[in-house]
Amino acid sequence: MRTRLYGAVLTATALLTTASCTAPHDSTSSESKAGGGGTRTVRPVAGCGTGSWTDPADLSPTRTPARCEPGTPAPVPLAEPRKLTIATGTLSAEYVAPLEVALGKGEFKKEGLDVTLKVLPTPDSLPLLAKGDIDALWAAPEAAVMNGIRGGFDIRWVAANFSPDPKSRSGLWVRLKDGENSGQVKMAGRRMGTMIGKGSVIAYPMEKALENHGGGLDRIQYQQLGSADVLTALQNGGVDSAWLLDPVWRRVDGEPGYAFLGGQPLGEPLGGMLYGPGLLNDDVDAGVALLRAYIRTVNTYFAADYKADAAFVTYLAKLLKTDEEILRSTPSLRMDWEIRSGTTTRLQAAYQAQGVTEGTPLPESKTVNRSLYEEAVGHRP
Repeated sequence: MRTRLYGAVLTATALLTTASCTAPHDSTSSESKAGGGGTRTVRPVAGCGTGSWTDPADLSPTRTPARCEPGTPAPVPLAEPRKLTIATGTLSAEYVAPLEVALGKGEFKKEGLDVTLKVLPTPDSLPLLAKGDIDALWAAPEAAVMNGIRGGFDIRWVAANFSPDPKSRSGLWVRLKDGENSGQVKMAGRRMGTMIGKGSVIAYPMEKALENHGGGLDRIQYQQLGSADVLTALQNGGVDSAWLLDPVWRRVDGEPGYAFLGGQPLGEPLGGMLYGPGLLNDDVDAGVALLRAYIRTVNTYFAADYKADAAFVTYLAKLLKTDEEILRSTPSLRMDWEIRSGTTTRLQAAYQAQGVTEGTPLPESKTVNRSLYEEAVGHRP
């Protein structure tokens, strides 16, 4: 079985480029099966009231992310300590900061977890996650993940990471041609620079931006570039459009000859934590504990505009090994552990438009499991 599953992911990666917290009784969550681990008792959690959960169907760009009080949900140390490895593509990106802060501030340790963050790209991580050689993946439900699940991998997206601030202009930028302006850009036939290429979650927001400018995911050319080369290629004409991340877009913002066409949807995270069969089925207590520590870190350190705290920005810059002024130059991310309804369906539609997935889209029951973070905050469906 493992051989078959490992082959499925190699094929997939080849394609890649509470309601109330005061109730005096327990309640059993119907969704708390954690990928087959059986129903679990969900108890009220102090500090996590009605604001600790929002309706997944609320796609409003102005919705308020779920929050508990600072320092909550309180640790519930495991009876036996666990060692867990979380793979991530980078340790310098701001969206990884909650994990690094949780590690630095001892939030994982309070749960009885000895966590190691290991830098690995998603294609390399997937077979390891499916086999149990790593425990979790901080990434996104990219095309390779969907193809891996389709091939038999027991992997679920279990918690989200962030959505952008409305003032952010991280996203699709284009070099304007003669006679063009930001409202009139013809994207069909353009060459676009991207770090991942086809199969990335940016396909979904990119598709929306392209449709407004006479393009489409099947009507542009892709140029896969290293992270340090994307901006350079856009500036020197190697590509005429690019997906620029924080804080790189600041280099062209306001400069003549460039236009911002759109970015990640507001209020809708596109990545976060992925679990394999170990934390989904075999050790659900550890899976909940890991998310509880992550959620507590968000509530304590990232609840609002965390860059308004000068001392914290200094700490964060050292943790991420990045320039403090660069970190201050972009607005705070809106950290958000909740997964919106239909996101993986919309992502799969974009992947199909790029030609990197095929067949009937996987239902959300095969791609998402919200029950672990709901248990962590005491929400009872």
